Amino acid sequence: MAEIAVPDGQWTFNGELLRIVPGSDKRVDELRRTLGEVEVPLEAIAGAAFEPGRKGGHLRLRLRKGADALSDVVAGALAAPADPYRLAVPKARAGAAEYFADEVRDTLRVFETPSGPCDDYLLRVPDVPITATAGDGQVFFDGERIRLEWTGWAGSDKEKMGTQEFPLTDVAGVEWKPQSGMGYGTLRFRVKGGGPSLPPQKDPRCVAWSVQRFGGTTALVAAAVLARLPRELPELPPAPAPDDDVHDAVLRRLAELGRLHQSGVLTDDEFAAAKQAMIRRLQES
Repeated sequence: MAEIAVPDGQWTFNGELLRIVPGSDKRVDELRRTLGEVEVPLEAIAGAAFEPGRKGGHLRLRLRKGADALSDVVAGALAAPADPYRLAVPKARAGAAEYFADEVRDTLRVFETPSGPCDDYLLRVPDVPITATAGDGQVFFDGERIRLEWTGWAGSDKEKMGTQEFPLTDVAGVEWKPQSGMGYGTLRFRVKGGGPSLPPQKDPRCVAWSVQRFGGTTALVAAAVLARLPRELPELPPAPAPDDDVHDAVLRRLAELGRLHQSGVLTDDEFAAAKQAMIRRLQES
């Protein structure tokens, strides 16, 4: 088992599941605190890496397209500190972060986990009802209907149109982007037959903000809506034929775990847990 705990949070990986727990520090972003603990199955992971920086770096997890509604809707635009799949690591823990990333990558290689798109969500989608407030509006979603109510920051165009409400069945898509430079951050709903897009400050199907970098928890609302829209299933590559090399790779990994245990790098409990995970995978292959 690999584990790293820092003020920004705690990540644990047992060979089958990667558990992410956000830190309790008040500086941890609101989105991550609201999302809470996340369990990521091995099958959802496309890769892992430690990205070094001047004061330490970030441990980063890449998920397969289609495995997680939040990752899909933010499309890589949710950077630290709001990204739940990026852990800020102080310099003193850089070695542990590199080891953690190596463990995840090694396990992906051993079991030849596919990195391409998947046809169903593998992570839990945000629960409903869900709400978020940012900039000029507040958005509510109960699983069937979306409602937008305007705040005092809304422009006159939106105020004149008043509260907007429409069923999920009318939604063709949802788009989210963070605030950047002089531009607005936006949560926009594309409605069937809605015509051309209007500027964010005038669009009645769009919540816009110009101060909050990531718009509070708006990305979670976007993910909750996306997860409940009909999916366009990706074209998956054909499954590879059974290969004896998988068994050989597992056996080599078991031997490596034994050496790490004998040298004291792994405790008895860590070695037993890792060995059992490998044996289960060998039996399933």
